[in-house]
Amino acid sequence: MDRPDPALGASVTMTAADLAATWIRGLGSRELTAQRRLFVFPHAGAGASAYRLAAYLPDTVEVCTVQLPGRETRFAEPALTSLDEAVAALAPLIADHADLPYAFFGHSMGSLIAFETARRLRALGTPLPDRLFLSGMRAPGLPDRDPRHTLPDEQLLATAEFGGVDTELQELLLPLLRADLTLCETYTHRAEAPLPCPLTVLAGSDDHSVDGTELADWRKHTSADFEMRLFPGAPHLYVRGAERQLAETITRTFPARG
Repeated sequence: MDRPDPALGASVTMTAADLAATWIRGLGSRELTAQRRLFVFPHAGAGASAYRLAAYLPDTVEVCTVQLPGRETRFAEPALTSLDEAVAALAPLIADHADLPYAFFGHSMGSLIAFETARRLRALGTPLPDRLFLSGMRAPGLPDRDPRHTLPDEQLLATAEFGGVDTELQELLLPLLRADLTLCETYTHRAEAPLPCPLTVLAGSDDHSVDGTELADWRKHTSADFEMRLFPGAPHLYVRGAERQLAETITRTFPARG
């Protein structure tokens, strides 16, 4: 049955498989060996190719990375500025691929989207993730420190972490970054019962955008196991370059089921 893609407009339809492949990269990539799935939600300004976790995970784990509109293969599409819109699109697609045990990994903006997607899946009655790995983001309900989405271009560019990207490309990526920051900074947390999913909260020890108290506040959002791990000497975007250590953390607490 065809489904409309909310990012493309109501007049555009595609098959369920095509829609899933547009929003989630890597589905079916380990079809013959996969025993479980890891859905990855990248940070603001990033696309599905941002992390290389699949290279460090066993072939029993199929890594499926969210590709939001406005980046990489979806560069021509308008970026979303509403977290609710992103979750509304993603949750049914993930629900269709909950046939295997699965977990979520999200970094920064991706942590919020992963968390709210899990809550939407609960509302849909879908089997929930075995664990949420939430990285580099303060717990929901805490105020943003210094909202940036309304800053003039020059000031916003000065605050961005583009990791060696040349100036011309930075300016090209700026509207995407602003849209992603709008998505995060206009998000309103709604009180619900804690998730029954265990949480692992991660961050770099030198991440100045979040502190230990803000990370520990995630504990109130689960009724199950909670753990927190800091990567020594690592900045906010520690994920790039720490994929091996992340993979080890994920496989330790997301074991294969017989």
